[in-house]
Amino acid sequence: MKVLVQRALNASVSVDGEVIGAIDHGQLVLVGIERGDTEQDVQRLADKLLKYRMFSDQDGKMNLNVQQASGGVLLVSQFTLAADTKKGLRPGFSTAAIPAEGERLFNDFVDKVRAQYAQVETGRFGADMQVSFTNDGPVTFMLD
Repeated sequence: MKVLVQRALNASVSVDGEVIGAIDHGQLVLVGIERGDTEQDVQRLADKLLKYRMFSDQDGKMNLNVQQASGGVLLVSQFTLAADTKKGLRPGFSTAAIPAEGERLFNDFVDKVRAQYAQVETGRFGADMQVSFTNDGPVTFMLD
């Protein structure tokens, strides 16, 4: 499981021209589910995501997590994060979870994050989504 988290001034996700999830400041989180990922991986990364200190305190140091910064969390499934790019010029997707398992684990991840924090929005699993955001910093981390 790979989670690409970006500190955002704002972020939104649209499907068919309709905004289905949006936050002001907070985290834009792209989630890639891989073969072999488990509920334990989902729980560990949900906990880590919400506790990850990537927001500045009054001294300008990254000492605050999203909850302490009163930010929103926008979770978006992203199949391509699971791509194998080690050889050739075209990504391979044999390491990605099959769609049904990916959807189940993504929904589990959403549930686990929402159980700990109320300010959570999402995209739509498997949809053709357009994501817009303003990266703050820029600050981007890969959690796995």
